[in-house]
Amino acid sequence: MTILVRTRVSPPAQGYPQSQLATIMNRLIPDVFRNPAIRVSMIAIFTFGVAGATTAPYRSVVGIRELGLSNELYAALIFAAAAVNVIVSILLGNLADRLGEYRSMMLVAATFGVVGYGAVFFFPTQDIFVLSALLLLPVYGCLNSLLFANVRAAAHGMAPADVATVNSGVRAMISLSWVLVPGLTGVLLSSSSTMLPAYLFAAISCLVCVGLVGFLLPRQSGTDRAATHHLSYLAALGQVISPKIFSRITAIALISSTLHVNDAIFPLVVTGAARGTVADIGILVGIVALLEVVFIIVWSRLLRRISQLAALATGALIYAVYLLLLAFAQEPWHVYALTLISGIGAASLISIPITYLQDLIAERPGLGSALISVNIFLSAGLSALLFAAGTAITSYSGTAVVSALSGLLGIAWLLFLDRRRCWT
Repeated sequence: MTILVRTRVSPPAQGYPQSQLATIMNRLIPDVFRNPAIRVSMIAIFTFGVAGATTAPYRSVVGIRELGLSNELYAALIFAAAAVNVIVSILLGNLADRLGEYRSMMLVAATFGVVGYGAVFFFPTQDIFVLSALLLLPVYGCLNSLLFANVRAAAHGMAPADVATVNSGVRAMISLSWVLVPGLTGVLLSSSSTMLPAYLFAAISCLVCVGLVGFLLPRQSGTDRAATHHLSYLAALGQVISPKIFSRITAIALISSTLHVNDAIFPLVVTGAARGTVADIGILVGIVALLEVVFIIVWSRLLRRISQLAALATGALIYAVYLLLLAFAQEPWHVYALTLISGIGAASLISIPITYLQDLIAERPGLGSALISVNIFLSAGLSALLFAAGTAITSYSGTAVVSALSGLLGIAWLLFLDRRRCWT
């Protein structure tokens, strides 16, 4: 006996058949971003970026001009804060690996951000600013590596190309916050006599991040994600500074230092040799940040066809060419013309090293992601040395050449270390 079942078929969406709509959506939103843990982490890291983008451009203004810190104390404070961030990142990353979940540590870090930024706004004194910058906000800064660790754990089992796509997408969210927020903050506070409200905006952003992690981030099972062998803090630190790993981190830091040197010399070249204005600086930074968002996605696509090292070497070479050309900029339009090259190269250098560093300790997402903070610290230190050496022997434009050579040295070293898998 044959049974006929009448089914109701929904009509296709107006304008496009369902199959075409599905194809369009799949192109716009890759499947890897449909994972709830990855999706919430992307939003959370955007709010993390918002807090930094709101305050970082005005941190020295608040600390030095408004609260009266000396230049020497401020410089020492920033260096010490970076060192604290590295130490705590390794500690929390290793602890999160032992727990087998990253949500608890992320809540702790985000709460430190609420308190750290809020304290500066509500109690604007030198002592509170130093306490916040030296202890509270470095712990909050660990949220960056913890979010990447959580994403890495959520991407467990994915193909390497998909993991790179995920990391690129997450990193793009930070760049997106820097496209939108600094200018908006400047406009909102343009008529204010103080930049302290920027810290209130940052505290609110951290509070939103607490809500995202606490209420929307899916809970993970500790037993199936915990590291199989527990490491003490000293053992974890020993693994980080082992020759095999630390040599590669140093090579990456040499490459990444070019970004930090550019941050220091770019405004000086624009308003000096290129004869531009302060307004040009803001416009140029916004253009490059927007291009970074676009080309981070482009690089993630290329990683499906070429290796990480090939992509990183290409990006480093492009950025070195940008720095060499920046050294010869004599007119404002020269610098504007370089934004495309700068955006392409910078997008590679801020996104691809994330996956490379995590892969160095792939079995421990928390500790592997803490290497991101180690790289930031080392590259900032190297950039300070390069800036000091470059400006001592040449001009700001000449320092761009010194930085370009440093980046080329870094990629040559990395290719030598990983020569057996350079193009695989």
